[in-house]
Amino acid sequence: MGNGGSKPEQHIFNADAPVRLSQSVINNLQNSPETDSTRAQDLELKVQDRVNSELKRIRDAQAQKLESLTASLTTNPPKEDSPSAEPQRATTGLAYHLSSPFYHDSTTKLDTPANTDSGRSHDSVEKEIMDLRAKLDARKKVEQVPVEVEKAKESLVQCLRTNDRRPLDCWQEVEQFKVQVGKLEQAFIQKAGR
Repeated sequence: MGNGGSKPEQHIFNADAPVRLSQSVINNLQNSPETDSTRAQDLELKVQDRVNSELKRIRDAQAQKLESLTASLTTNPPKEDSPSAEPQRATTGLAYHLSSPFYHDSTTKLDTPANTDSGRSHDSVEKEIMDLRAKLDARKKVEQVPVEVEKAKESLVQCLRTNDRRPLDCWQEVEQFKVQVGKLEQAFIQKAGR
């Protein structure tokens, strides 16, 4: 009933004679330096340029937003007694990092002293760093690898380099290395068990 008006009409033309193009159209098509591949490449370059410009615009907008948020966080910290101030929850967030006494705001003026916000002096921080360095140096007790383990390792590496296409041919060197490492592990366990 009302079906006739809702469907688009299709017209199919059947040519009784072959379609002929004028000589100027044929010459224009033949002499055109543009091919399907060049048109596709041109279109691809346009798309890439558009995507790059949009990405740059988004990146710039995000950088400005981050800069403004960072500036507002570093210049206007919330007061402790204000009801809107929330306690810090995460110790890994940006707010925690910015409130750290070791954070140095590069946007502050040069004539203001750097230690007014943190309450630490240069000497106390330097002393703390030296203490931490001494503790770290005391922990660094790396023992030398025994000569047998080093020889087994070198033998294995040399075999794997010569048999780079057939690494399974180095099974003997692997076993020898495992034995030497096993001895080293046993010695460590014995020393740790005391």
